[in-house]
Amino acid sequence: MEAIKRNILLNPGPSTTTDTVKYAQVVPDICPREKEFAGLMKGLREDLVRIVHGDLEKYTSVLFCGSGTINIDVVINSLLPKGKKVFVVNNGAYSTRAVEICKYYGLPHIDLQFPVDQQPDMEKVEEILKNNKDIALVHTTHNETGTGLLNPIREIGALAHKYGAIFTVDTTSTYAMRPIDIEKDNIDFCMASAQKGLMAFTGLSFVVGNRAIIEKSKDYPKRSYYCNLFQQYDYFERTGEMHFTPPVQTIYATIQALKEYWAEGEEGKWARHTRVFNAINKGLDELGFRQVIKPEWRAGLVSSAIYPDDSNWSFEKIHDYCYERGFTIYPGKISTTNTFRLCALGAIDEADIEDFYVVFKEALAMSGVKTPVVYKD
Repeated sequence: MEAIKRNILLNPGPSTTTDTVKYAQVVPDICPREKEFAGLMKGLREDLVRIVHGDLEKYTSVLFCGSGTINIDVVINSLLPKGKKVFVVNNGAYSTRAVEICKYYGLPHIDLQFPVDQQPDMEKVEEILKNNKDIALVHTTHNETGTGLLNPIREIGALAHKYGAIFTVDTTSTYAMRPIDIEKDNIDFCMASAQKGLMAFTGLSFVVGNRAIIEKSKDYPKRSYYCNLFQQYDYFERTGEMHFTPPVQTIYATIQALKEYWAEGEEGKWARHTRVFNAINKGLDELGFRQVIKPEWRAGLVSSAIYPDDSNWSFEKIHDYCYERGFTIYPGKISTTNTFRLCALGAIDEADIEDFYVVFKEALAMSGVKTPVVYKD
């Protein structure tokens, strides 16, 4: 197998992949309606439940073609009963996206906003639930990828259940990275895409969740044809296939990525990502960069660094210098603060971060940015 040029992607997905995952896409052409392919899909769906320690009798996974946003769309439009309300615990760009989906469908909703650098106030969360008996679905984001903020999903889920609501969690950037236990974390539905923690490719997304709730949703209002959770689940259960054409090659790559996930193990993989994250933060600290999220609230996956107050700083120049040398960094996603992000995703390790900082320091020097970097206040 010929080695492929290796780029280190420090953006929040797609992530750096192994050559074995890349080459897994090179397979004989097959019609996805063949029984052989349906058999592959069954094993894939079961593995996706096992990653979050779900009981296969109680939980299932449902696959869709698309990026991570399709999952948020699916759970919100499919799982809200008539006359009920969505409650979004919102402290970042991806929970804001859930609010935007509610608006597009015209769904009754409550948008409880907190600052993007703060965890939610649980007393305010409970107050909303207590005073709005018509809330049927609570949604939040596990790791707000725009900042790297970790949300207390276990506590939010416990409150949702206390007041009779289901709990859906956007785990796009934590699934198969930061350990998740769907039962212990009080999650009814979580979600991700193959190109993130699984370290495969864009085009395959999936919702993992409670079978009984999906089956109950059969009688809920149908708000989307393509993005209806029960319809896709029901087709899988009856035929073993996706209702619409699946991304065949991406599925082969994802199956290979799952083999590599099990070989590394949940604990070993999280330990590696933690090494990478610690190395990223060490380098930022040594260069004097400030971060948006305080250490105890970081999810361990995304570091969000604030632009220094230096007239020579140009993110574009720094990015281009690093990119030309095989390292990708990414702009931030905070409307009020100029930031860039370094992410501990993908098939990388501590040594890759050490190599990155050699190049990053060269980029700063080339640009004339003073180090340690300076801030006016």
